[in-house]
Amino acid sequence: MLLYQLTPARLACAKRGALVLHPGPMIRGLEIDPAVADGPQSCVLEQVTNGVAVRMALLFLLMGMPAETPVSGESADAAKDPAHAPD
Repeated sequence: MLLYQLTPARLACAKRGALVLHPGPMIRGLEIDPAVADGPQSCVLEQVTNGVAVRMALLFLLMGMPAETPVSGESADAAKDPAHAPD
């Protein structure tokens, strides 16, 4: 067993209901035992999903994109004026 790996035995020492978090990417079997990563206390998938959305929003803001930026698949005219939207 590795000295730093989160195993079911080590998780059992944590407070009841403790959440398992990891920002990803994780190395299953090295950093976290697969039974812990996929266990009922794991919030790893939610954390990774939310982290991607937060990073995308931050990049959007840092790039100084205008609020009227068209959504994927829309033309720039449709984003500015709904009357120019394709039928």
